[in-house]
Amino acid sequence: MSTIASPVGLHRVLEPRGVLPQAAWRLDANPVIGPTEVRVRVRRLNLDAASFRQLVDKHQGDGDRVREEVRDIIASRGKMQNPVTGSGGMLVGVVEEVGAEAHLDVQVGDVITTLVSLTLTPLLITDGLTHWDGRSEQVPCDGTAILFQRTIAAHVPDDLDEELAMAVMDVAGAPALVARTVRQYLDRGITPLVAVVGGAGKSGSLSLAAARLEGAGRTAGIVPIERERDALLAVGLADAVELADARDPVMLSEAVVAALGRAADITVVCVDVPGCEHGAILSTGDGGTVIFFSMATSFSSAALGAEGLAADVSMLIGNGFSPGHAEYAFELLRRDDAVRHLFEQRLRAEHPPLPRAHTDRVHP
Repeated sequence: MSTIASPVGLHRVLEPRGVLPQAAWRLDANPVIGPTEVRVRVRRLNLDAASFRQLVDKHQGDGDRVREEVRDIIASRGKMQNPVTGSGGMLVGVVEEVGAEAHLDVQVGDVITTLVSLTLTPLLITDGLTHWDGRSEQVPCDGTAILFQRTIAAHVPDDLDEELAMAVMDVAGAPALVARTVRQYLDRGITPLVAVVGGAGKSGSLSLAAARLEGAGRTAGIVPIERERDALLAVGLADAVELADARDPVMLSEAVVAALGRAADITVVCVDVPGCEHGAILSTGDGGTVIFFSMATSFSSAALGAEGLAADVSMLIGNGFSPGHAEYAFELLRRDDAVRHLFEQRLRAEHPPLPRAHTDRVHP
């Protein structure tokens, strides 16, 4: 490790030199920290939905093989970054040591969640993931992670279960961005109609709650299977719920129109498989906004698709961070019983052969 500390972690990059940690192939995960760093004893990882879906599909639901690949990725790269999706996830842990010159607002013993991706976080796993069955996005484990000066983290609230807080923090950027976008429409005198593709998932349900809280007009949740439609209807989180395969552009756009009466002003994409870009664009009216909050998104496909459809839409990349987004997401969970019910329902579910609540498939 370089002796020159960088606030963004350049000193932890092993190869290739000169790139930021997220773009690096391999990081130095040595648990010995420099004066500006913080070491966290990791208790749990949360793999992002797109990465976990890809691994489960690749290994046909074999949890042992999924576990083995995740373990190998971390060991070889010094971080968790799926080489296919390029995405990682986040973690929960306990602050173990704080460097003398570190400026993060944490103390030894604090239980925190990281609000940056595992793709840029030096990570060392010491228990071989032996307590994880490879069948859920949340990964109980033991190990260490290194935080930098520019790393952002949130304290796990005392009133929330650790697993519940982690599930919220995994997608905390989505509702904050939806809220800001809705407010921008309202500031222009437009009460937007909002469609959330994947509305029964974690980011989707929080996005629906944020849209409702901020004063959007009619809201629609688009889901792939009847079980998720019934769950959304039962809690009343969306004004309308429709079934559609997000990868079928015509089916998706027709479902949005059926739910809202016309194309959406704001379409939020919260699914975990590729191929949903064109449907989201087709579902959005002229002058509207598409928010892509999924690491499965092909942004070249989105740009070229909008051009090919002659679609006058703005497209936003959900980067997972905006000021105050963690507190906003926690407050949504506290005040919206529908969202909390959906999250707790997910956490209570037994681990099936495939991920519990993916929102990307329509089955016959």
